[in-house]
Amino acid sequence: MRIGIPRQTDPRQPLVAATPDTVEKLIKLGYDVSVESGAGTQSAYPDELYLAAGARIAGDDVWQSDIIATLDTPSAAARSRMRPGATLIARMAPARNPELIQELADANLTALAMDAVPRLSRAQSMDVLSSMANIAGYRAVVEAANAFGRLFTGQVTAAGKVPPTNVYVIGAGVGGLAAIGTAGSMGAIVRATDLRPEAGEQVESMGAEFIPIPVAAEKSDDGYAKEMSQSQAEAAAQLYSEQAAVADIVITTANIPGRKSPLLLTAADVERMKPGSVIVDMAAANGGNCELTVPGEVTVTPGGVTIIGYTDLAGRLPGQASQLYGQNIVNLFKLMTPNKDGQPTLDLEDEIIRGITVTQADTGAAAGAAAGAATGKAAILWPPPPVKVSATPAAAKQEQLAAQAAAEEPEKVAFMGGKRAGVALGVTIAVGVTLMLLSPSSISTNYMVLTLAIVLGFYVISAVTPRLHTPLMSETNAISGIVLIGAILVVSSTNIVISSLAFLAIVLSSINIFGGFAITDRMLGMFVKDSPALKKAA
Repeated sequence: MRIGIPRQTDPRQPLVAATPDTVEKLIKLGYDVSVESGAGTQSAYPDELYLAAGARIAGDDVWQSDIIATLDTPSAAARSRMRPGATLIARMAPARNPELIQELADANLTALAMDAVPRLSRAQSMDVLSSMANIAGYRAVVEAANAFGRLFTGQVTAAGKVPPTNVYVIGAGVGGLAAIGTAGSMGAIVRATDLRPEAGEQVESMGAEFIPIPVAAEKSDDGYAKEMSQSQAEAAAQLYSEQAAVADIVITTANIPGRKSPLLLTAADVERMKPGSVIVDMAAANGGNCELTVPGEVTVTPGGVTIIGYTDLAGRLPGQASQLYGQNIVNLFKLMTPNKDGQPTLDLEDEIIRGITVTQADTGAAAGAAAGAATGKAAILWPPPPVKVSATPAAAKQEQLAAQAAAEEPEKVAFMGGKRAGVALGVTIAVGVTLMLLSPSSISTNYMVLTLAIVLGFYVISAVTPRLHTPLMSETNAISGIVLIGAILVVSSTNIVISSLAFLAIVLSSINIFGGFAITDRMLGMFVKDSPALKKAA
């Protein structure tokens, strides 16, 4: 099939749905790719790069492709040029556009909404919202720094001290974490708040301070925080107001898919902020988290607070944003084209495919339309059935193995301290006493050191989970090299007992050393991409 990459019908959208790199990947999946001339110009991807990647440069006929991939839903005029039965892949915000869904159904188009990817672990590589939020979080800090007009990092100069900038981030999702990381790398003191208490570890791991809401909201089945109760909302509002008043820069990221963005900062909160402070409202496209936000504009309040309400922060880094969006598209086609034959399969039994399918075209009617018959309508499949966030099959298998290991572990530990351990200890003591009687008196004191080492080693090793013995001990077993060297020094002794023990030590130490490194090398090989060991383990 042929995938068409047209120019965006909205001239304000600088991104393109495929880059030369992602076009090459789509071609390897068996597809023909047509790119409308100039589609990637604003993202610094000229037509020549698409040609070198194997794409065909097309004109208006790109809309006659079997599949159309764009950033946002094309205009009605552009959609009218698509043939019945074709597939449209774009960001559609279907929950907020019921009239669009009906229009797509009337045109008999299959519509896949890239901004409706369910929050599943295996769907992360296709999650457009996360990809764009990551870039938007970075850009939010850049825009804030530009408007703030001061250094982020503190300095001590001959002219005096320069205090560091205080940045407060509300929301520790993908966009929030990207903002936290960027602000921290620029030297700012960063604090963050999130409705989910478990987000605190992620915030602190990035060097920021987590300020929890006194009464945090619970996590829902779909991976988002549940809507707060009245008491929770009041506690959160008070916290936001207090932190915003002492911050130099506030970045808000609260966004609920399919709904208006929640209000986090009121006009009164903004009035209490310091002159020169900056607010970057990353939810401006859906109404904004700040009461005074003007979507798409930068405003300055009478109190000197700058409010940045850009609706597409990711679009201000078009080259990188296009690459990530294009890779999301590629990952979707990898899922739909398992045979790499250029024939996508719309498997509605798959939670990801079902979650993004807004309408499904009537292919029989589409074939009739091509022959001049009347065109049918596509089936409306929105909204999809709810998807609960759960472990993937691989994760479930890992949990099963962990449970099995936990069940087996007591038996193995019991072996270390059971009757057989007592017998082994008795035999060891008998052998030790025999060796002491047969050995020269000059080395008898060494046996005390050996005995202490055996006892200490026994308790150290028995305290470690048996399944961890190999990865933890394979490298450290190289310490046997010390034993090997000592054995080599005394193997030529005239005492037959010493010579025999030294030879035995050489053999056992050699096995321990080379075996340990062999096992370690095999383990490391499992983490090499496309390694036979990794494939076998999978």
